[in-house]
Amino acid sequence: MSRGGVQGFQCDRLSQMLAARRLTQAQLASLVGVSPATVSKWRAGAQAPEREALDRLADVVNVTPEWFTRPPAEKVSLPLFRSNASAHVAARAMLEARMEWAQDIALALTEFVDFPALNLPSRNFTDPEQITKEEIELAAAECRDLWRLGRSAVQDLALAIEGAGVVLVREETGIAQIEGLSAWSAVLGRPLVLLSADKDNGYRSRFDLAHELGHLILHRHIARPTDRERHKELEQQAHRFAGAFLLPAETFASEVRMPVTLDDLLLMKRRWGVSVGAILMRLRALKLLDDEGAQALFKRRSARWGAKSEPGDGDRAPERPRLLRRTIDLLVDENVMPLEAIPRHLGLASHDIEMLAGLPEGYFQGRGNVVQLARIRQSADAPASSASAPSTVLPFRDPRRS
Repeated sequence: MSRGGVQGFQCDRLSQMLAARRLTQAQLASLVGVSPATVSKWRAGAQAPEREALDRLADVVNVTPEWFTRPPAEKVSLPLFRSNASAHVAARAMLEARMEWAQDIALALTEFVDFPALNLPSRNFTDPEQITKEEIELAAAECRDLWRLGRSAVQDLALAIEGAGVVLVREETGIAQIEGLSAWSAVLGRPLVLLSADKDNGYRSRFDLAHELGHLILHRHIARPTDRERHKELEQQAHRFAGAFLLPAETFASEVRMPVTLDDLLLMKRRWGVSVGAILMRLRALKLLDDEGAQALFKRRSARWGAKSEPGDGDRAPERPRLLRRTIDLLVDENVMPLEAIPRHLGLASHDIEMLAGLPEGYFQGRGNVVQLARIRQSADAPASSASAPSTVLPFRDPRRS
């Protein structure tokens, strides 16, 4: 229990901040001008900083002093990272902290607006051994049906996922090895996905997003593995889901011309918005190519273009999240909250909010006109507004409608 200092200081906030800023206790102590032992006591909850020290602490890490007195929301579920290597421990902690900040932002915004209702297929697998290839194909098809996407190429996967009630964040993390992560938020009653924007490749970003969607649907009730082989199995299942969702068997297979050539695959890449490498994996999964044929094409692809890039990688811009950004736009447009009051209300630095909400740099110093998507929350007895007409991508809807 804290002794002395500012009342209500939340030691968990300090741990969260150290992770988000990738600072050690000793580094923070040096910046604030206190001893490492003092920071250790703050973090353990044995002592709270005095007002002057709290002001210095907040200034150093660029939050409001009051932010440290806000009890953090319940943690999101443990994310499943693409790489199971222990070398990325600090990087993982940073990304988990950033996701918790995204949860804080979304939670604060739900005081004023209604986000789209959660609309994901429900699966109750508790062991990856229960998940067959057929189950993955069915889950991907059901997801498309729920979102009214048909079986053609998905035009904007980010919009479809946000329309289904998922909170999506895409930001530069400085950690190119970790393409994305996803987790469930109990306080929001919906999942969050954080995608890395470090690789500016729209094709890979779409597949990464579909991969995380697979984790959310297939692995929600499966404990995060520590065993390498079990972890690999979950990753392979999410990969198969991404292929099945982005390249539905019945329509995709009908377009494949045999024998398959790399030039044909480049045309399919542009049509479906999926890399040649991912298309090859899907062809193998559908047994349109055997292992030997797929391996031969992978080798040809590597010899012709190299292992890390393909022609046309820059042709498709990565899809951008809209929900958090346009919700903040709506609050300002409807005079619910002045622009300059939003960072103070959230307690975070303007730059952090801009990064997590997909806002342009300098947004809180002024902005242009924008398109509104979210809806201002109505009183409990007010009638729900009409849902917009169906389109190829599920529109943002009033979540009170069934």
